[in-house]
Amino acid sequence: MKVFSTEKNFLGLSEEFSKYENSKIAILSAPLENTVSYGSGTKKGPEEILKASRYVEFYDEEIKREICFEKGIATLEPLQISEKKSEEALDIIYENVNALLDDDKFVVTLGGEHTISLAAIKAHFEKINDLTIVQIDAHSDLRDEYEGTKYSHACVMARVAEFTKNIYQIGIRAQEKAEAKFIRENKIKTYYMRDIRRGKFGKKWFHNVVRNMSENVYITFDVDGLDPSVIPATGTPEPGGLFWDETLDFIKTIAKQKKIVGFDVVELAPNEFHSASNFIAAKLVYKILNYAFWKNKI
Repeated sequence: MKVFSTEKNFLGLSEEFSKYENSKIAILSAPLENTVSYGSGTKKGPEEILKASRYVEFYDEEIKREICFEKGIATLEPLQISEKKSEEALDIIYENVNALLDDDKFVVTLGGEHTISLAAIKAHFEKINDLTIVQIDAHSDLRDEYEGTKYSHACVMARVAEFTKNIYQIGIRAQEKAEAKFIRENKIKTYYMRDIRRGKFGKKWFHNVVRNMSENVYITFDVDGLDPSVIPATGTPEPGGLFWDETLDFIKTIAKQKKIVGFDVVELAPNEFHSASNFIAAKLVYKILNYAFWKNKI
């Protein structure tokens, strides 16, 4: 596996802490952008997250550790998929994630459009028993087909639901009628953002949500799940989303009660007017990593 040097890798880590052989964590960039609904630029997301990560502090004041030095983080060279058709790109992503899991790596996949998550989720699902998929997102992404393809970013969770219905959707606030019907008929556990805001699930709603998850959890994080005041640089910035601290409280609760086995962060669409979004996305990646290894479960 070819990895980036200090000048290009996640957090700007020295070779000692970023060699593939010595690292428990692997960062895989999948810069695919074949389908967009509104804004474009997601193929630049992984690159800009890596660039911005060099300004993220190594020390996490909450868990009082430097996970990057304890575990090591290898940043792989980006997959060459930008010119590939979606199905072919997904095959390449799947093969690479599968190989990383075979090497006992904790895999973080950076997108790119949300479609890429299908391959990463499938690879984890096939190797890890009793897996819950947590989708943080503004959109259900449960359309069977969108704009002539079943492999649109708007269809990714419909494809995931073909092999598992153990899906928890958090922060949803935009969908079509057919998606709402799919959720009801397939008993997808969807927590709409307005229901969360109105207190339907209680003040500490995240405890109620996490309680019923299986032991192993994979998180697919579309950054438009966050409120646009947090990350405006995304393809479809839906108002009324999750805020930073409540999102971290939710993920921290998962880490404390369950076992985070992998995750992806997708749909950052960098632009010159909201460069802070790149840094926030990089900070998000590192925060999830810190939580995942907090209790030394992996």
